[in-house]
Amino acid sequence: MDGATPLLEVSGATVRFGAETALDGVDFRLFPGEVHSVMGENGAGKSTLIKAVTGALPMDAGVLRIDGRTTRFAAPHDAQHAGVRTVYQEIDLLPNVSVAENIMLGREPRRFGMIDWPKTRQIATSALGELGLDVDPASKLGMHSLAVQQIVAIARAISTDLKVLVLDEPTSSLDLDEVAELFRVIRELKLKGVAILFVSHFLDQVYEICDRVTVLRDGRLVGEYLTQEVLRIDLVQAMLGRSAASLSSIPRTDSPDDEVAPYLSARGVTSNPGIEDADVDLREGEVLGVAGLLGSGRTRLARAITGVDRLDAGIIRISGNPHHPHGPHEAMSLGVVYSSEDRRAEGIVDALSVRENIVLALQADRGILHRISSARQRELAASWIEALDIRPPDMERPAGTLSGGNQQKVLLARLLALSPRVLVLDEPTRGIDVGAKVEIQNLVGDLAGNGLSVMFISAELEEVLRVGNRVAILRDGRIVDTVRSDDLTADSLLAMVAHPDGADE
Repeated sequence: MDGATPLLEVSGATVRFGAETALDGVDFRLFPGEVHSVMGENGAGKSTLIKAVTGALPMDAGVLRIDGRTTRFAAPHDAQHAGVRTVYQEIDLLPNVSVAENIMLGREPRRFGMIDWPKTRQIATSALGELGLDVDPASKLGMHSLAVQQIVAIARAISTDLKVLVLDEPTSSLDLDEVAELFRVIRELKLKGVAILFVSHFLDQVYEICDRVTVLRDGRLVGEYLTQEVLRIDLVQAMLGRSAASLSSIPRTDSPDDEVAPYLSARGVTSNPGIEDADVDLREGEVLGVAGLLGSGRTRLARAITGVDRLDAGIIRISGNPHHPHGPHEAMSLGVVYSSEDRRAEGIVDALSVRENIVLALQADRGILHRISSARQRELAASWIEALDIRPPDMERPAGTLSGGNQQKVLLARLLALSPRVLVLDEPTRGIDVGAKVEIQNLVGDLAGNGLSVMFISAELEEVLRVGNRVAILRDGRIVDTVRSDDLTADSLLAMVAHPDGADE
């Protein structure tokens, strides 16, 4: 690409939040018909760079060029008008309106001054077809899974006069077949000359689809590399600024004996739609991994045993006593807490400070008449910020401005402040970098080592094996087997979750 004019280029990009410099003189370029990844740890400046070049954040210094012409985006609408579209990691759509309305929002074709609904649905169907998604464009978006919603967000972007497509963790909610379909679309867009900025923490995907990689660390540019010329271990070291060997995870705690009575036991759990006649045992000091393909019922199982979703049948015993939680608050009173996979909708409250987010559940548990004093709030927040290494260590900073990994730590702090006995984690490492991922995995191991019972759900089978003492295998809403992790490999586990007779193939 030497001698070619970048489609998008930024020189000396600098963004400050008060005294903190989030981007410090970063240079970045994106050429037509290429897929370029920006990588780095959480807090490295990836999301800030994306927001700076798409008009979501003003730059304190730096120059932005589109097609070689200096420009300035005062707002995302300006970037969209210039052909720059962004699909963020946390899906920014309207679940209460139709798929077609989400795709065409603000651009609805009109006839006689009214929205032309047949034309709107026709354009939406065409955009969805390019992505290989066959859904009714008139259906309400909220009826569909996170994976479908992610593809709808991408369809919304490609339904315009597109020059630059920014994808921020686009595959975090997709299964293998959907990732393959997305990559097919990306390759077709490349052939049309679209420049694609692809942000992902999945190294395998970066090496499969990206032509070049730019690495950021602590808001500064580390380097730009051709993907085919940089070794993975060197790329990880460039991201972290330290040896990849430093990331070795602590060993799992020893699994309790089978004779040990479970702290939480669920029998015949049914929650329609999604879970039918499931049996689960969680022992003290154990991490139970949950593995299954997208749509297998992983999240519905977690929500059913923690009182978030209604239990249609079954019985749950805690310390041998039968319980039927009628909501998450009642489950919390029994020491059972849940961390949702959807950090944005069911987790972090963006506008509240880190301190306020950490004490939120504890205050709710105590009730409005028993306020936690400001001094006690600061004490609690400071202790959890130190214990979990939440960065930056500013308890009054809005939690929504933190990186994904640090937001996840804030959520864990909120739950751990309740002194739970059972911790149910749904995709706790989704969309966070390799360093933060290992930190959270190690934290889960430490918690189990201190006697906590942990259910750990992840779409990454290798992670489930690495963290869990045992693995519960879900297929079509049923737990078909629970196996010790030491008796499984990633390949054998994949066979079991994907095929009814996979273990024998």
